[in-house]
Amino acid sequence: MKKFLLTAAALVTVAVALVVITRVSAKQAGEPSQTAEVVRVTRREIGSVVKATGVIEPMVGAEVRVGSSVSGVVARLFVRIGDKVEKGKLLAELDARELVARRDASEAALRLASANLTYSRTDLKRKQELITVQVIAPSELDLVQQAYGVAEQQYRQAQANLADAVTQLSYAKIFAPIAGTVESVSTQEGETVAASFAAPTFVTLLDLSRLEVWAYVDETDIGRIHVGQNASFTVDTYGDYEFAGKVTAVYPQAQIRDNVVDYVTVIRFQAPRDRVLRPEMTTTVRIALEQHQNVLALPVRAIHREGTQQFVVLRVANRPERRWITSGLRDDSYWEITDGLHENDEVLVGETDKH
Repeated sequence: MKKFLLTAAALVTVAVALVVITRVSAKQAGEPSQTAEVVRVTRREIGSVVKATGVIEPMVGAEVRVGSSVSGVVARLFVRIGDKVEKGKLLAELDARELVARRDASEAALRLASANLTYSRTDLKRKQELITVQVIAPSELDLVQQAYGVAEQQYRQAQANLADAVTQLSYAKIFAPIAGTVESVSTQEGETVAASFAAPTFVTLLDLSRLEVWAYVDETDIGRIHVGQNASFTVDTYGDYEFAGKVTAVYPQAQIRDNVVDYVTVIRFQAPRDRVLRPEMTTTVRIALEQHQNVLALPVRAIHREGTQQFVVLRVANRPERRWITSGLRDDSYWEITDGLHENDEVLVGETDKH
């Protein structure tokens, strides 16, 4: 019995050895792994990009602080934060009683100056007639002419004073200089504002249709950035939606943050109406440097390197075969294949041991 068990154990050992040898031989013969992933060589667009973070900022003139050129008490405030206004809409109104009185006084002064000018003109004409018949002395005519000149200048001064009073009165009503959204309100009804050295701000308007991206490009990449390059960016609030734009300016002054030197690259864009962007939103920017259209490409993970050369493992007649290749441009996921492969060739991912 013992001899029988020893014989059976020996037979099992031999059988296992034969199975192992068979599998090793099959692998050495070139059978591809059953778990190996197969990818095909396809045509696609590949481009190199510069990545940067940035923020959304208003364009010049898109954010306006609206104030008053005259002092007074705020009588009415017609808008609140978040309101949308059109250009020319009445935003606020000051108590204008003092300004109205000043205008009325200027009108009265103008009427008085007009009456004096009319009298002086008539008196001058009469004296000129009398001087022709030598009824009055020439010196009397000189005095009348002087009086007429003074009256004329007083009339012009009264006109200017009235125009100034009317202009000051018009400043009591504050209108929107641009169309936009009320970003902030800096005063309230009943407050007294003083416009001695600077115009006090009533409200701040922002045109949300006139925004741009300030991308902070690292100093190592800024030499490859030029005006006119295509760019795209995303914001967290709209997930994977990509906004398209163009580089319109590169600021010469560096921005140093945490000892990192960046340069502001301005990107102009046109956002769709259903996606509203706001200032200070964080953006992830991609600036296109070079684009190759309709080129052969493989996923980056399918390409291997040996020294300075690159190769892939090609599946030929269900057997792996190492193939040396030449690559070109690459992006985050794909590498351009310029030589060594053809469209629809099948490449094994992970098989790197076959020569």
